[in-house]
Amino acid sequence: MNDWFVYMVECADGTLYTGITTNLERRMEEHNHGGKLAARYTRSRTPVQLVYSEVHPDRATASKREAVLKRLPRAHKLRLIRTQEVAG
Repeated sequence: MNDWFVYMVECADGTLYTGITTNLERRMEEHNHGGKLAARYTRSRTPVQLVYSEVHPDRATASKREAVLKRLPRAHKLRLIRTQEVAG
């Protein structure tokens, strides 16, 4: 059983992208060098840098959390990122 990660990356243009994966390292490689494996949004905004992640036990939980994060205003996302940096 694999854990699922909800993550945010900061794109080269300063925008934030939120997604889910079971393998953060592979997904970052795909976003930065994966061509068609990269998300359409990030393909033209490379390089991307991982700025936030959290672990969830299954895809359903991760997907629900992803949806919540995507709806947050940018200021709230930035606050969440800063909070993780202080805690981590």
